[in-house]
Amino acid sequence: MNQQTSRNESFEWDVDFGAQDERIDKWLTQATELDYSRTQIQKWISDGALIVNGKRVKSNHRMHAGEHVVLTVPVAPEFELQAEPMSLEIIYEDEDVLIVNKPRGLVVHPAPGHGTGTLVNGLLHHCRTLSGVNGTFRPGIVHRIDKDTTGLLMVAKNDLAHRSLSEQLKEHSVTRRYYALVHGYVSAQKGKIDAPIGRDPKDRQSMKVTDRHAKDAITHFDTLDRIGDFSWLRLQLETGRTHQIRVHMKFIGHPLVGDPKYGPMGTRAHGIDGQALHAAVLGFTHPRTGERLQFEAPLPNDLRELLERLRTL
Repeated sequence: MNQQTSRNESFEWDVDFGAQDERIDKWLTQATELDYSRTQIQKWISDGALIVNGKRVKSNHRMHAGEHVVLTVPVAPEFELQAEPMSLEIIYEDEDVLIVNKPRGLVVHPAPGHGTGTLVNGLLHHCRTLSGVNGTFRPGIVHRIDKDTTGLLMVAKNDLAHRSLSEQLKEHSVTRRYYALVHGYVSAQKGKIDAPIGRDPKDRQSMKVTDRHAKDAITHFDTLDRIGDFSWLRLQLETGRTHQIRVHMKFIGHPLVGDPKYGPMGTRAHGIDGQALHAAVLGFTHPRTGERLQFEAPLPNDLRELLERLRTL
């Protein structure tokens, strides 16, 4: 990879009444899209990177509604992504969009310090051109599924397609249907989980249901089968928050089988390396033709075999 020059990036916010009197370093850590530790943010603030209403402030500044906050942070040197030959299961492709069935264990896009072996690297080798709307490390990526979640992902090959698909996600008009095996006997035949999700202040890499600094999150589910100590669900996303299904199922007391982050200890013993979650159905309006398209991917072998094994016990 070829190293490029580093640069700075600015983030801006207007403080609302919900943050009144809160320490600004804590708020920046918990309430914003920044994915940095409080220690790192405090260091930037001490270096003069934080401006509130045109003036530098310290980490212990207590915020007031209406303040305008600007944080300028150094961005790590960027790298030129490499196209890598990779076996990809392409479900559909035209000049605008591509649908891929992602296997378990494949990271969707690179990150600073980890620029190879991802789906994006394989996509660049396959089709060469991808949209640039989402920046250097996420070309073509309109939405993500977790590394150990399997299933369908839509990719934009140009900016026109990307903006259209992103708008459909924002309007909740994209069909995203999942299958999941969860712990416990889910008594309801169907249900709706309406519980806001935000970052866990005790673990920056995890999300949780919370009313503080959270975004609305809605998941619908149908119980298709009950297998001993487990339940087999079909779920549909109305919103698309980070780890949404995994967090919502833990919240209602039925975490996903195999989930190393939100599931019970020892959950990997069930024979799959990751959460039992599959993005099975993906539907959207084609950004150029206006045609409604819908695709379906069969269950991965490890999840299908787990279900068969549980049903014979």
